[in-house]
Amino acid sequence: MTYSSSLAVGRKTAVYGRNQNAMPFRSQEKALGPISNTIILIVLALVLGLLYLTQVTKTNAYGYQIDSLREERVKLNAQHDDLSVASARLQSVERVQASDQAKALVSVAPAATVRP
Repeated sequence: MTYSSSLAVGRKTAVYGRNQNAMPFRSQEKALGPISNTIILIVLALVLGLLYLTQVTKTNAYGYQIDSLREERVKLNAQHDDLSVASARLQSVERVQASDQAKALVSVAPAATVRP
């Protein structure tokens, strides 16, 4: 046996004398108290609330973008309708002038004016 193991054996079998603890020292496990648990739960609830608020804010921001794009689409559709009506008017004048019936018309000069 080595010197260190003989000392270890001697400690295990030592007889405790007067004013000595008979129980070996054991470290106590540290546990959180009720106040610490409450504080931790409140902090976790606040963190979850902040996460929820950030998600809702992002959703609202996308909602505003969608609404502005919808409004722009409505305006562009109205503008498209106006332009197609104007295009039809401009094309109708050219079609009437180029038609056979318009070419067959005779221009008339006013013969006289009526005075009241």
